[in-house]
Amino acid sequence: MAREQGLDLVEVAAKSNPPVCRVMDYGKYKYEAAQRDKESRKKATHVTVKEMKYRPKIGIGDFNTKTSKVEAFLLDGNKVKVTIMFRGREMQHPELGRNILERVAEAVVHAGAVEVYPKQDGRNMIMVLGPDKKAQAAWRAEQEAAAEAAAAVEAAEAEAAKAAEKPVEATPAEATPAEATQD
Repeated sequence: MAREQGLDLVEVAAKSNPPVCRVMDYGKYKYEAAQRDKESRKKATHVTVKEMKYRPKIGIGDFNTKTSKVEAFLLDGNKVKVTIMFRGREMQHPELGRNILERVAEAVVHAGAVEVYPKQDGRNMIMVLGPDKKAQAAWRAEQEAAAEAAAAVEAAEAEAAKAAEKPVEATPAEATPAEATQD
């Protein structure tokens, strides 16, 4: 029957009693299954882990630069592994590294949240930050509201400046004595 229609006889459930078979175009079925798999892989989110390394004696400029990069990674949807690298006697003061990690977490609280709290790993102290969609949405809404408020203030100032530039015409009652004698 399957050969007459130019189709294949495919066993669907071999372990059932009796075994279940189906008449179908097996090549077409395999192609459609491959297309569904390909589509599902496209929609899957690929979270990558980026790493940013700090030192216990980092300067404020370097700290700000690296922290802004961490923020950008989080806003892009990546996880960030923040590492404090200790050398020599710096190992005696792990609280310095912990303070830096806390400052980083505070600076990017609007973009991400701490997933793995600071822990010592040999000569390094590690913390993992992950993107926080709710915090990012609230922060973006706050930024848009601030931008709208600034635009409204700017428009009001521009309107006030236009009103101040407009020349005021004198009425006859306000005429100067010299103008009154000429009439």
